[in-house]
Amino acid sequence: MSYSEGSGPAGRISRVLTADDALPLHPDRVLIAGVTGSGKTTLAARVAALWNLRPVEIDGLFHGPDWTPRSEFLDDVRAFAAEDRWVTEWQYTSKGTDDILTPRAQLAIWLDYPYRVVRSRLIRRTLSRSLLRTRMWNDNVEKPIWHLLRRDPEANILAWQTKTLGHWAERMPASSERFPHLIVVRLRHPRETERWLRAQADASGVSIAPPKRRSRDR
Repeated sequence: MSYSEGSGPAGRISRVLTADDALPLHPDRVLIAGVTGSGKTTLAARVAALWNLRPVEIDGLFHGPDWTPRSEFLDDVRAFAAEDRWVTEWQYTSKGTDDILTPRAQLAIWLDYPYRVVRSRLIRRTLSRSLLRTRMWNDNVEKPIWHLLRRDPEANILAWQTKTLGHWAERMPASSERFPHLIVVRLRHPRETERWLRAQADASGVSIAPPKRRSRDR
């Protein structure tokens, strides 16, 4: 177990657990953090099956047709956040989700994987989606491959990943202080994630399915 620098309200020090630390509670509401391409959505689905939680793919709430942001986004986030049991990706914090989701969440799983892992995953996912014209949220499809040559992070998902690689390392200490009730598990490699999942399954007395490759992995 490690600790972030500083302390939260009432002098409580925010905890960051490792793959080998036991969870102090059985969580009902879970956030999955990580850079684009780390596999947040896939892990959310597995956690949902493990603990019988409702998986909510938050990208599907944000993106309307033609990648247009939905005006109902935050209303939909508020609606599912009020429920008792869910798991979703920790995203769109700049759009207002932090004030809605994080106070309700009990556990955050932070996928802090090496660059080579997240880069290769994102390249495979993006090429597969683009070439196969995979239908995603509200019938959207991945942008054409030539967009990967653009420098604008808003147009090139690889450039976006590069821009945001250090996002969670920079913001997690402040998030832990702001939300001291939130337990954070930091997983540094997919092998650690598999070990952690097996440990949770053993503790819960359930079996877990092996990961499946999905073109929509987040």
